[in-house]
Amino acid sequence: MKIKIIGIGSYIPNLEVKNTDFDKHVFLNEDGTPFGYPNEVVIKKFKGITGIQNRRYAEPQYTASDLAFFAAQKAIENAGIDAETLDYIIFAHNFGDVKTGTHQTDILPSLATRVKNKLGIRNPKCVAYDILFGCPGWIEGVLQANAFIKSGMAKRVMVIGAETLSRVVDDHDRDSMIYSDGAGVSILEASTDEAGLLSYESATFANDEANYLFFGKSYNPDLDPDIKYIKMYGRKIYEFALSNVPCAMKNCLDKSGIAIDEVKKILIHQANEKMDEAIIERFYKLYDKTPPKDIMPMSIHDLGNSSVATVPTLFDLILQGKIENQEINKGDVIIFASVGAGMNINAFVYRY
Repeated sequence: MKIKIIGIGSYIPNLEVKNTDFDKHVFLNEDGTPFGYPNEVVIKKFKGITGIQNRRYAEPQYTASDLAFFAAQKAIENAGIDAETLDYIIFAHNFGDVKTGTHQTDILPSLATRVKNKLGIRNPKCVAYDILFGCPGWIEGVLQANAFIKSGMAKRVMVIGAETLSRVVDDHDRDSMIYSDGAGVSILEASTDEAGLLSYESATFANDEANYLFFGKSYNPDLDPDIKYIKMYGRKIYEFALSNVPCAMKNCLDKSGIAIDEVKKILIHQANEKMDEAIIERFYKLYDKTPPKDIMPMSIHDLGNSSVATVPTLFDLILQGKIENQEINKGDVIIFASVGAGMNINAFVYRY
């Protein structure tokens, strides 16, 4: 038995924030001292490394569960199903619902429960819960759906990845330019044909790596140190990803029995363009090959890094024909992969 994605939907917020919108920010070093060069230089270097030119922020009146609800409606419509037939709703996020202008996260009730409520699902046997797995959360949700369906515990599962990182960034940290908001939702059920999930890989590295992404105080010493923001050790994450993600992808592909030359697309978490390119280069090098042209679609240039939402939204946008020079056709083999807080790594090989 295999499981396949029968419906997909995404919500891309309408508020576009360009790199030039950071011109007036007061960026500081970790110790609170000012940079030795102007914002124009900071922004230029930032774009050269990450590839990000624009990003999307959630409209002020919406939270992460709202974005997820909008995407869930589209996924249900795309799948052509009755929402009452869902056995599970799995919601991957990191920070819960954070309202505009506040610093407190709200996860009670769970965001999955909120989406179920907004969808008007009355079936009590539709179980709704959240998972915290960093940026790889949506992929991990798919793997959990796979387990539920194969075990007979479920027939149909909704997996959500949604986040509003713009609400938890330190404006004085240049890394704040990386983050964005969005939501992607998939619906999965057992496959009766050749399509579906072929193999998977998942791991948590929790020694020194556990704290590469963390909640920390602002770089501005004048702000309340008890208010926390998303922080990261970018260089360490970069090195960790390059050392571990390609190997995880190779293990996953080898378990599937699919040859590297059969892979048509690699949908990887949109974290950093240079890092993703280096991961793909190293992955193909493990097979003594070079990456084919257009093997790795990118959405980070205009959408930024929306954490758990990047992979499902990218998948949806490609299927809608909204990523230039990219398409996925029936029978294509795709590798989905991600790395993020934990540090967690996961991947799955999928035949569309």
